[in-house]
Amino acid sequence: MIGVMLATAAVLAMPRSMCSAFGAGPPRRLASPALRGPSRRRLFRTHLEAVASPPRALPSPSPPPPGPADRTPVGGDVVTVEWTVTPRNGLVVEPLFDASGTVAFVLGGGNYLPALHELVGDLRPGEAVQGKVIDAGWGERNPALIATMPKGGQEGMDYDRIVSGVELELANGVRCVVTGVTDTEFTIDANPPLAGATYSADVKLLSVEEGVTDLLFRGGGGQTGRYEVATFALGCFWGVELEYMRVPGVVGTRVGFTQGKASASAGPPTYEQVCTGDTGHAEAVMVTFDPKVVQYRRLVQIAMDRLDENKYLLNQVGNDRGTQYRHGIYYHTEDQRKVGREVLDSFGDNCRTELERAGVFYDAEAYHQQYLYKGGQSARKGEETQIRCYG
Repeated sequence: MIGVMLATAAVLAMPRSMCSAFGAGPPRRLASPALRGPSRRRLFRTHLEAVASPPRALPSPSPPPPGPADRTPVGGDVVTVEWTVTPRNGLVVEPLFDASGTVAFVLGGGNYLPALHELVGDLRPGEAVQGKVIDAGWGERNPALIATMPKGGQEGMDYDRIVSGVELELANGVRCVVTGVTDTEFTIDANPPLAGATYSADVKLLSVEEGVTDLLFRGGGGQTGRYEVATFALGCFWGVELEYMRVPGVVGTRVGFTQGKASASAGPPTYEQVCTGDTGHAEAVMVTFDPKVVQYRRLVQIAMDRLDENKYLLNQVGNDRGTQYRHGIYYHTEDQRKVGREVLDSFGDNCRTELERAGVFYDAEAYHQQYLYKGGQSARKGEETQIRCYG
């Protein structure tokens, strides 16, 4: 790999040949760097509606919870695998996920490499693959992101300082590395430094279980199946999601918008619409978890610890202000409501964290999902490094 030296802050006009390769990119979030992860195919419904049960003349026993299935998994299933993921070709980078052992996760729910999701999706319980080469998450090297430029013609450039390994910045903020220099020209490469890197994966699929499908409030009791969902609004949803991704027992996370005005005819709200405050939605995170590993009360306590003194502020968490940044616990069952009430009451009457029945949850745009993980922050279970909210 080419060593990168921040020896110059020169800004280059983007070569014409590279413009189409970069594209316009997703919109920037206010007060944050232009760092965006790759879009991923959504495997979840974004607009959920309550469906009334038909009347029954006689009571009938509830169906047993779904057990492990003997089939290939589909998006939304919870899969349990045993794997070892090893860097190849001299790649030395600390994985941002649990790269060995037995892990469970929602297929298509982020956290682990997309290539691992795809690999597991082709297996049946008991099947295994050995030494499968998978992309390490940075994609293949794109020739369109490599360009040769003449020396001269760039006002303010100190061409004597342009040597192989120096990092430069293009006019649109994209970083590139000088990979070759002659007397008359130099070559730049805007590919990610680890583009083309791969892992070798040994994977065995142990089980496939249906994930939670009933995501609205269940007044009578608990949720069906082994897994449950919880929804929290704690300000900017990027850092909140990463916080829960690190919790043992959490098998899936999604960021989105909830508790706003119902507007099925207008379609799901966009991030820009929510930021205006007109829709009434809050930025929130929906967490899928195994209650045998982590109890709901613990998830609520994590939420309140993250809020800290912000729990006493209205429509504000840190520097983020507005109704979309209000904080709340949105319960899916009566048991969750009771736990939420007990925890909030322990902070006194001045606590401004709201407690409401979970409403329709709309997925945020794909580039928001697992944003900080895709930006290079660790999501390993039990990870304790500080979460940087803006990259």
